[in-house]
Amino acid sequence: MTNMFNKPPKGSEYVMEHLKQEILSGKYKPGEKLPTVVQFAARYQVGRSTIREALSALKAIGMLHIQHGGGTYVADSLSQSKTQQNVIQLFSQTIELREILEVRQYIEAGCAHYAAIRRTDEDLERLWRILTTMQQHLSDEIESEQADIDFHLTLAHASHNSLFIAMMESIATRLKESMRDTRKLWFFADQNTAEALYEEHLQIYNAIAQQNTTQTALLITDHLQKVNQVILRLTP
Repeated sequence: MTNMFNKPPKGSEYVMEHLKQEILSGKYKPGEKLPTVVQFAARYQVGRSTIREALSALKAIGMLHIQHGGGTYVADSLSQSKTQQNVIQLFSQTIELREILEVRQYIEAGCAHYAAIRRTDEDLERLWRILTTMQQHLSDEIESEQADIDFHLTLAHASHNSLFIAMMESIATRLKESMRDTRKLWFFADQNTAEALYEEHLQIYNAIAQQNTTQTALLITDHLQKVNQVILRLTP
């Protein structure tokens, strides 16, 4: 199997590629429900997290859709050319995404710094509610994505700096569009999981709750730089 980053494939990459070929060959039909994570883990002799990573990657390129509490299904309309087109389209947007991330890094580091200083109990409560929603909807792409956006915008409000808030709200539409694509890149290129993304947000929350300004700014910067590093690898 060819690996796009020229490094030995992880178990999840092997599983992803094998399942992709089985789907394209017709073993699993469009709209068909796939075996459970537990069944796949037993079949491939790997951990459940490895299977979840592989399924997340296939979802990112449009081959699967996952229903919260309802299982994983092959996309209704599927072809090799369409799958390749989804990947190419995703990668072609990396230059614009990189520019947005560069702006976000500077704005959100400032938001995080002052949020750690000025956050109120109400701010912490709002952030915690968002994290709870994110955790409860790890397999629900729409709900999880909205919780991700809400977290970053609420973080700006917790800075209690009207200019930071205005800057984040002014790019809210671009933020939503870019976050959808960066989440796909996160899951596809680095085989990360929704659980890992949630844990990063939880660490940011904990640093804000402890009013650790240095740690909060470092965590939010690192969070955004991880996606930026993926984008740099994918940009010609």
